[in-house]
Amino acid sequence: MSTVTGTPARQRRTARPGRGPRSEQVTGYAFISPFFVVFGIFGLFPLLFTFWVSLHDWNLLGDKSWVGIANYQALVNDDHFWNALINTLGIFVLATVPQLVVALILAQLLNQRLRARTLWRMGVLLPNITSIAAVGIIFTLLFARDFGLVNYLLGHLGVDEPINWQQHRWSSWLAISTMVDWRWTGYNALIFLAALQAVPRELYEAAEIDGASSAKQFRHITVPMLRPTIIFVTLISTIGGIQLFTEPLLFNSGANAITGGTTRQFQTLTMYVYEKAFTGQEFGYASSVAWVMFLVIALVGLVNFVLLRRLRGVQ
Repeated sequence: MSTVTGTPARQRRTARPGRGPRSEQVTGYAFISPFFVVFGIFGLFPLLFTFWVSLHDWNLLGDKSWVGIANYQALVNDDHFWNALINTLGIFVLATVPQLVVALILAQLLNQRLRARTLWRMGVLLPNITSIAAVGIIFTLLFARDFGLVNYLLGHLGVDEPINWQQHRWSSWLAISTMVDWRWTGYNALIFLAALQAVPRELYEAAEIDGASSAKQFRHITVPMLRPTIIFVTLISTIGGIQLFTEPLLFNSGANAITGGTTRQFQTLTMYVYEKAFTGQEFGYASSVAWVMFLVIALVGLVNFVLLRRLRGVQ
């Protein structure tokens, strides 16, 4: 009799209310909520607040007045804004395209059986962990007009007239892009290398048996298998390339540093935002430039994503 009456009692004691599917779902959301809380505070709120500021005439003292989309209308006729946009996209293309191609080739080489392979893999990361200030100073000296090592080497190749790398648009773009490539190529190569480690070796062995050359293996095996990683690295490089600030700022550390040279030949969008916000005290206008830069990043990232998604059809 005790067994019959005790069994429901034990069942009532072991049955815990609120442990159903809904409770487990709430628990799961609670575990992932810190990410969304942090993103909302440090990501979404600044983005929305910047848009709110862009609709005002806002100065450094906090005085503001509603102007609507007047700041965005002023951007259309702002030659300095369009110049900064062209500079940003030009440096971005010159830096990102060679960087990703060389990083992919470098990752393929590091994936081979090499002596001291770990040492080589660690070595390609050294430029990335170097202080960006030191990198800027060294490359500024390398590209100096009169005593720079680059002009010295070009002189031995037949270039008689020293190049003033800071004076002209294309030369300054090339110098800054070289600085960016030197710093980030090894970092991207390690990301590609990590993805290469997951590619089955059987695919390469089968291709070798079929007589495929190394170039064909790279095109028909490596690139398709790394397509998700290529998309990721391209998107990250797009964000970093369009937000470029420190390298061009340190490339010319004189009186015209924030303007990107005497004729704004290498001023980027981020430098223009800084100039308007902290030099001109036009926070509303600077916020509108920042929001346009956000839209440019989204557009360029979308174009890159669509183009890279088509790699499968090209193979």
